[in-house]
Order: sequence, then C-alpha cells, then structure tokens
Amino acid sequence: MRKNPRVTELLKTLRAALDHPGDDSSDFDLHPDMKLPAGCKLRPAGVLVPICISQGAPRVILTKRSSALKHHPGQISFPGGKQDEGDADATAAALREAWEEIGLPRDLPQVIGHLPEHETGTGFRITPVVALLERDFQLRPEPGEVDEVFSVPLEHLLNLKNYAIESRPWSGVQRNYFTVPYGPYYIWGATARMLRGLAIRMQ
Repeated sequence: MRKNPRVTELLKTLRAALDHPGDDSSDFDLHPDMKLPAGCKLRPAGVLVPICISQGAPRVILTKRSSALKHHPGQISFPGGKQDEGDADATAAALREAWEEIGLPRDLPQVIGHLPEHETGTGFRITPVVALLERDFQLRPEPGEVDEVFSVPLEHLLNLKNYAIESRPWSGVQRNYFTVPYGPYYIWGATARMLRGLAIRMQ
C-alpha cells in the first residue's frame, strides 16, 4: 500500500533530525557546576516519544503521572521507565512500559530512531525512543500510575519560542529547568529538555 506523502515527508524529516549529531543532555545542563555524587551508577531507562498521525496534524502523546506516586507525582512525562532484566534494550523497555502505562500495543509504534541519552538528577540514563503511530488504539491508563493521557501538537513542541527557563528550590539550591507549557499542562524538567532537544534538531 502506498504511503501518504505527508507521512513520508514527516518520516524523512524525523530521520534526518535523529541522524543529526549531538551530545547527550542532562538535568544539569543549566548548572554545569552541579554533578551526581561520586560513584553514582546511572540506571538505564527508556521512554517513548509517540507521534500520532492518525487524526490529522501530528501530536505527541504524554501522560500525567498519578498524584499518589512517591516519585514525581503529578508531573508530565513520556510513557516509559527503567530497563528491566527481561528487556533487550532501552527500546524494548520503552515499548513495554507504554503498553503497561497507557495500553499502547507493542507492535503499533513504528520506531524511527533515538534522541541522545538524557542523564537525570535522580540517577537514570534515559534513551528517548521516537516512534510514529499511524492508527488509533484504545487508551488504557494504568490505575495508580497514570492520572491522564493527553496529546500536544508536534508543531507546538517544535517551536523554540514556546520554551522558557524557570527556577525553583531543589535540594537546598535554586535549580533552573526548561518548560514548554501547553494549555493546562505544565511540561517541565527532563521531559521538556528532551522535547527541546528534538525541536533543535528539527529546525
């Protein structure tokens, strides 16, 4: 079956962007003097950056974490999580977690490539896995983990003018971080930093 020219062009643009060389990113990008404790071993993780094109203009699916969670309650994030022993790699971890968290079938995402790894202040080395979704699926937020699943226009996330640097106290210091708000959703921290990395490559 012949692929839609719009999809073909998006695939071409995304692949070129992901092939573009670039350094890994970090929660400490805006604080070069801050570092993880000596001897801290980063744990591998994978997150999925699902770009849905089934209903017109491309949109990126995100989740709002449950407010009952111990870590990062209520924050906006990609589907994903730490790499388990049974996962072949970070891509497998991202696809498994997306199935568990939002009900995304593992065979539906068309993996296009990866953004550079992102180091978090909580000790993870995250691989962002960019994938295209060409058809709809039945959303199934995982109770206790995900309060809401929503999507943001890719066009909004690729506009660097929508990003800002804000700050708040964290572990006794004033921490700076990227934000890219959308409507009622306050997208910030590692998620905003990784999205900004994609936006830079797509310019």
